[in-house]
Amino acid sequence: MALEYPSHLRYVDSHEYIRVEDDIAVIGITAYAVDQLGDIVFVGLPEEGAALEKGESFGSVESVKAVEDLYAPLSGEVVAVNTAVVDSPESIADDPYGDGWLLKVRIANPEDLDEMISAEAYASLVEGS
Repeated sequence: MALEYPSHLRYVDSHEYIRVEDDIAVIGITAYAVDQLGDIVFVGLPEEGAALEKGESFGSVESVKAVEDLYAPLSGEVVAVNTAVVDSPESIADDPYGDGWLLKVRIANPEDLDEMISAEAYASLVEGS
């Protein structure tokens, strides 16, 4: 099965995606990350109001295979946490780009978005083409 990378999203090589909604970035993990992790059993996320620093770990995703850190693709303040995925981490696999989002962050530095890659570039990165 081919994995999808929606073209309206931006990506980082640590396998997080960003969907921009005005001054808010919706952050999640890509279908590739979900596929590589396998069955997700735990998600650890910061609380609302927490400050994220671009490039720093903000939480983790645990599967039956591994524990992977999540890295902030941009700096900003957490304005919402998806408690549904915290309560049912396996649900991320059902819709990673929709209901499986992790955080909503108020963007502190819009320039951070310039360093993210397109869906096409991300697909080339993970599929080696």
